Amino acid sequence: MIQPRPLHGRHAVVTGASRGIGAAIARRLAELGASLSLVARDRERLEQRREELVALGAAAEVVPADVTVPEDVERAFDRARRVHGPVQVLVNNAGAADSSAFHRTALEQWDRMLATNLTSTFLCTRQVVEEMVKAGWGRVVNVASTAGLRGYPYSAAYCAAKHGVVGLTRALAVELARTGVTVNAVCPGFVDTDLFREAVERVVRTTGRSAESAQEELVRYNPQGRLVRPEEVADAVAWLCLPGSASVTGQCLVVAGGEVM
Repeated sequence: MIQPRPLHGRHAVVTGASRGIGAAIARRLAELGASLSLVARDRERLEQRREELVALGAAAEVVPADVTVPEDVERAFDRARRVHGPVQVLVNNAGAADSSAFHRTALEQWDRMLATNLTSTFLCTRQVVEEMVKAGWGRVVNVASTAGLRGYPYSAAYCAAKHGVVGLTRALAVELARTGVTVNAVCPGFVDTDLFREAVERVVRTTGRSAESAQEELVRYNPQGRLVRPEEVADAVAWLCLPGSASVTGQCLVVAGGEVM
């Protein structure tokens, strides 16, 4: 007998879905049977991701939005519900990284890191919690970072924001523990994405070092001596979305080759 895919009939919203980790997560959830609402600012890239998912036989909707803007978030989730119905799975993946010495970190940079990485998670999660609790089932997965569990030099604003995501994850997990809704975080190390390459470029610009030298230094954080692949992060996220992960909540699943134990 052919077994149904475990997320068949579930509506999943993935933010930051236009590229990198977010695109890999959307693809994995689609393979598990979920209907997807793809959220990001770049409509053109979202359309490309949608076409890829439709080619797999998935139902996918493009929902352009800036998840740091409350009105945008509200409109995005309203549109997602109109197409696919109530949200059962939310993956808060939208984020950005920036680096500078602490004494050179401008307030604007600090605010932007908090808004993009932490406040966006709050705004999107607030949109779905009530309906998940009412349904008695839901999965919220926040893509944090090893920067949410440890410190990195020249990354105070980013680390503060990701530590905030981890704290929010743990607090909400306890609050919702008896509702059928789980809240977890996945904490990747350095991942082979455009975001990583942009980080390398910033190091090159600020230090004058070669790109090869900058990349080697960052890769050394991983005891396996390599970058994490987006698909590895996506697999971790997907497992936390499955019905069988019901007893796992408030956890930070580290995908970093042993960097954080």
